[in-house]
Order: sequence, then C-alpha cells, then structure tokens
Amino acid sequence: MHSPGEQERDIDLGELGDGLCRLRLCEAAALEAMRRSLARHGQLDLLSVFAEDGQLQIIDGFKRVRAARALGWRTMRARVAEVDAAEAKILLVALHDRRSLTELEEGWLIRSLHREHGLSQPTIAARLGRHKSWVWRRLMLVEALESVVQADVRLGLLAPRAAVAVSQLPRGNQQDAAQVVIRRGLTVRQTELLVSELLDLSDASARAQHLAQRLEGRLSEGKPGLATTRAARSEADWLSGDIRTLRLVAARLEARLSGGSLRTLAPDAALLLEQSLTALLPVLSALGRTIPLAVGAKSALLEKDAA
Repeated sequence: MHSPGEQERDIDLGELGDGLCRLRLCEAAALEAMRRSLARHGQLDLLSVFAEDGQLQIIDGFKRVRAARALGWRTMRARVAEVDAAEAKILLVALHDRRSLTELEEGWLIRSLHREHGLSQPTIAARLGRHKSWVWRRLMLVEALESVVQADVRLGLLAPRAAVAVSQLPRGNQQDAAQVVIRRGLTVRQTELLVSELLDLSDASARAQHLAQRLEGRLSEGKPGLATTRAARSEADWLSGDIRTLRLVAARLEARLSGGSLRTLAPDAALLLEQSLTALLPVLSALGRTIPLAVGAKSALLEKDAA
C-alpha cells in the first residue's frame, strides 16, 4: 500500500527515529533471522518512513533497521510517505493488513490513535476498514491488561496470545497469573486452561491461593484435566528455563543497544537507562565467573565417575 506523495531515496540510518517501535514487538529470533537475510541477500524490501518534527521516523522496517545497524550499514533505501503521525499509524496497520500484527500490537496502535490523536472509535474503524466492535475489542484488550504484563510480552517472557488469555482475569490477578505462566513454562493452551480455572473461582482470596499453589508447583483441586497442566519442575528444568530466558532477553537487549535505541530517547530517560546498564555490569561479570566454575565442577565430577 502506497500513500500519496511518496518519495523513494537512500536514508542515512543515523537520521532515523524509532518512536513508533513502542507499538510493535520484536522477537530476538526474528531479528537474528533478519540479520542473516540482510547479510546474505542485502535489502530486499524498502523501508517505509515519514517526517515528524524534522526527523524521519520508521513506519515499517524496524527489524531491518536494527539488523542493518548491527551489521554496520550506514544507509538503506526507503519510501518517504507524506503523512502525519496519526496517518503513519493508520498506514502501519494497512501495511500489515491481516498479517504480522498481533492482537496486542493492533490494540496499542488503536489506543494511540484514540488517546493520543483523539480519533473516535467509529472513525478508527472507518479508516481501517474494520467493524466498530473489532476496534472496541482491541482497545479493551490493552486497556484491561496490566502494564506489567504488557512489559513481560515486550521482553519476550510471555507469548502475546498468552497475554490475551490473561487479560480476561481481574487486574489484581493478572500479574501473578503471568508469573505462573512464565515460571512454570505453560503453553498458550495451558494458560487458557489456567485462566478458565481462575474465572470459576468467584472469591479473590481463592484465586490468590490457587495462583500461589501453582507458582509453588503444588497441584490444585480444580476441574479434572485442568489443574494438571504440568508437574512440578526439577532443578534441571528451572536451570534450563532460566538459561533460555536469559539468552532471549540478552539477545534482545544487545540488538536494541547496538541499534542505537539510547540515542532516540529523551536525555532524562537515557541517563536513567545508562545508570541501570552500568549497574548490570557487575551482575553479568559475576555470572561470567560463576558459569566456568559450575561447568568445571561438573566436568571434574564426570571425570571422577569415569575413573
């Protein structure tokens, strides 16, 4: 889909802002796949950008830009759309019509159009070619879902579809339910079953107790077939899950930092994040010292058993 007055040209990646990235998800695996594609085939699709307050902002192509920056590219080919911020968000939805965007991403975009740009729900529905009920459902999804749970999705800790299931719970139970899903490694289907169990408990304290039991790995006396979503995890399971989570989050953080995300932030926000990153260094350093010791101890035990 093209917008009126588009221009195609080479863009300096240093000029590009990613203000709309807060409305999109970026999985580490997808980013790595994009990096490999660019390295092997070069740029296959144009970026879509628009100008806002004297800076070019990305509409479509966030993964391409981050992957290109990680590869050290300086320019990419882009199509510059002559639209404002609200039109850019509508264009973003149109560019991904019926593909790519998750329900949460659609909800974030609609909430932004409604809250930030003052567009009514009927107007948004008309502009997107959707029914008013579709717009209302997406808006209610992100309005009802705890921001902490949404942050878990952005970090890649919680699947978007699992978050949609969790959104059916009262806000007071959502964060704990999300933690059960993350720590117990529940699938989307198991998450839906957990939510069903909790919704059948009308008392808030009963739901809290049920979640505590799940978090500790103790089976609840719920409906047959629903309570036994997964047995208690062994120490090996916990270690494997923590390693997987750390690799995922570390890859995402590395990609964001190498993509120059700090340069696009307000000075106060950038300073706060710089302090947080600096405080993270000793933690990573300690982990870097502990891993060789743990692996070495295990190797020594194996050699002793073999002897």
